[in-house]
Amino acid sequence: MEGVPEPPEEIKATVSGSRAVAARPDLDTLRHHGDAEATPGLVDFAVNVQGDAPPAWLRARLAAALDDLARYPSAGHDRRAREAVARRHGREPEEVLVLAGSAEGFALLPGLAPRRPVVVHPGFTEPEAALRGSGLAVDHVLTSEADGHRLDPAAVPEEADLVVVGNPTNPTGVLHPAADLRALARPGRVLVVDEAFADAVPGEPESLAAERLPGLLVMRSLTKTWALAGLRAGYALGDPALLARLAAPRPHWPVGTLGLEAVIACSEPAAVAESERVAGELAEQRSAQAAALRELPGVEVLPGAAPYLLLRLPAGRGAEVRERLRQNGIAVRRCDTFPGLGPDHLRVAVREPARVALLVEALAAALVGVAA
Repeated sequence: MEGVPEPPEEIKATVSGSRAVAARPDLDTLRHHGDAEATPGLVDFAVNVQGDAPPAWLRARLAAALDDLARYPSAGHDRRAREAVARRHGREPEEVLVLAGSAEGFALLPGLAPRRPVVVHPGFTEPEAALRGSGLAVDHVLTSEADGHRLDPAAVPEEADLVVVGNPTNPTGVLHPAADLRALARPGRVLVVDEAFADAVPGEPESLAAERLPGLLVMRSLTKTWALAGLRAGYALGDPALLARLAAPRPHWPVGTLGLEAVIACSEPAAVAESERVAGELAEQRSAQAAALRELPGVEVLPGAAPYLLLRLPAGRGAEVRERLRQNGIAVRRCDTFPGLGPDHLRVAVREPARVALLVEALAAALVGVAA
């Protein structure tokens, strides 16, 4: 991008209001995701998608749309998708941009030409990868494990004109108070809140999806709750003028017919009610899974509210434990690819009790094996 300086070899990071220098992870590291670890045949705790396939009613809905694939996606279909999302969040259709997954929204961020982008970490790494891949220098604001990775709005540099934060944050699972996020919004700044897992938390507390704040962009995904990772469907919410800027680099027909149909189907009242029921079940499963893992000597389960748990293992054992789990048929998400975390952190998805029992047994054995 013309006029954008080459990123430095090191990036500045703000931790609890103080300035520090942290090594910059390379782009390959930032682009590592759990699907790279979820090899077929392993019990998958690495990927945060719930279920092995979409529910039957959603599969039927998508199958019924197959006969429309001979035609290009229509403006009318896109309009119906935006209307469905708008009704779901109490907004206007013009405040909705349907995306090929929220990851597409992050890929479009460089088109906003920020001068001082900041990403709150540990957090989802695709936004930073997209920004740096376009030649932009990115600053970090690192949350601290000592205070539960809570966001301190004052730690974000005032001059930042693009701020990206997850809520709940991936992989920490922390749900930041909406008031702290609102404190980041101001004229001249784009505030991107990644709510990919918001619908997996009962009641969607702290969500900004229905709010209109200066420069606010809320990214939502259908991938996780509805098992649609292979379809790529999501949307952005924000001011129409800001959405138009975000969408400017897109090609024609950026979202396919099945993606548009999925957005409509998953935004309807019955689907929203089902996602709320599923979120309640996940919360109960999360609590039970966390309790079982805390019983293992040396395993710390960090606090959070998302459909995954961040674990800290005994110092220096993380990499070997992860490999032993893999040898015993269990895939977990390594976390040293997230700025601010290290090789002794692991993320595990919330799963049903039978699979959790396998994880607990394998993790107990791996820890004993490493200690021996």
